[in-house]
Amino acid sequence: MLDQVALVIVVALVAQAVWRMPSALRGEGGQSALAGALAAFAGAWWVRSETGRNVIDMFGVTDLATLIKHILTIMGICAVLSYVTATYAAAGYPSSARHVRIAALVRRLALGTSLGTIVVLVAVFFVLDREHPVVNSPYFMTRHAGTVSLAVYMGLVYLYVAAATCVCGYQWAHAARRAHRALRAGLTMMALAMALAVFYAILRAAYGVLLAVHEVSPAFVTAQEATTDTLLHLTFVLWLVGMIAPAATALTARWRAWRELVALYPLWRDLARTVPDVVMYAPVALPGGRLGRWLGSARDCLRADPRLLLERFVTEISDVVRTLSHLVPSDLYARAARVAEREGHTGLRARAVASAYWGRCAMLAVASGAVAHSAPVDAPPSADDDFDGFVARLVVVADVYRRVNEETVRDLLTATPEAHVPHPSTSQARTP
Repeated sequence: MLDQVALVIVVALVAQAVWRMPSALRGEGGQSALAGALAAFAGAWWVRSETGRNVIDMFGVTDLATLIKHILTIMGICAVLSYVTATYAAAGYPSSARHVRIAALVRRLALGTSLGTIVVLVAVFFVLDREHPVVNSPYFMTRHAGTVSLAVYMGLVYLYVAAATCVCGYQWAHAARRAHRALRAGLTMMALAMALAVFYAILRAAYGVLLAVHEVSPAFVTAQEATTDTLLHLTFVLWLVGMIAPAATALTARWRAWRELVALYPLWRDLARTVPDVVMYAPVALPGGRLGRWLGSARDCLRADPRLLLERFVTEISDVVRTLSHLVPSDLYARAARVAEREGHTGLRARAVASAYWGRCAMLAVASGAVAHSAPVDAPPSADDDFDGFVARLVVVADVYRRVNEETVRDLLTATPEAHVPHPSTSQARTP
């Protein structure tokens, strides 16, 4: 069972490293350190497997797989420390905050301490009498039981692991208290994983000292190895799941932004073509009929990160509406609101219908050569502090806009305030 879990852990580590590689190559927020940590841990788990040990044993150095496993583990933890400290450095916290000062201190000491630990570890490793083990055993620590070098070697490894994971756990636990729901759950799992790692390291270090001074039974050895292996597996499972939770939240937010962007695109495109001077980039116009229009739309929606594009589209829609408000009758929105009321719409839907009719009338006014005047008081509602709420309202407006009735639009634009505006027929609904 544990072997199957180990395989899942290796696959998850490699997948995470590959997935984060583009961000790592761009140097975004310590992602290169995190990708390096994932790769180092994947290597350590592979060396820990029977296949990995068999490959390393081909070099002819006894127990070399154990040394490489521990070196990769130290490199991975050092990279995690770099990631944690880089994240806090970029988060904008006051430099006087305790967790920031701890992160800064760890950042200064992490690399030198890690390299020093590796150098001493290699030296102690070659002091061990690996050619004449105390007993024949599949476990490295049991083979060298009763030797002081074993206690020193394992003490170095697990003292480093305990100290480093304690720092990571503290930082993630602190961040979890300030994070939103999904991110808080992920950070809490990562902090809990580090607590288990500290417990694991203490047990292993204590076991190494015990073996150096006292003979233990084979049953004790088996029970200890099974217990610590279970702890190690659980540590990595919790850490990986916790790390995926914030990434899944970001992916969900990105997908939601993409859907909203696509929903707003037809409205933004028509408004941008109506007042091209207001937008940063005019909608792409490609030849080729329907295929050209599709490719142009794809180019507009893939120009940048969907969240950044969504913010730009919303801002530009608001700016265009503000510009158009100088070109339409001052009571146009009130008329459109009455049309929405006669159609039976209420609440948010009524506001969306009125805004959609207002926008289509404004575009028609521009096409008819309307002359600018002072801005009307009753223009459609614009953005406020609740960006997500405003986007949700705009999505409804964009949906209604795709089906506005052109005859009603013309009548709204030309009617006097007292004039009757006919009820639109669904058979005459406008399509993009």
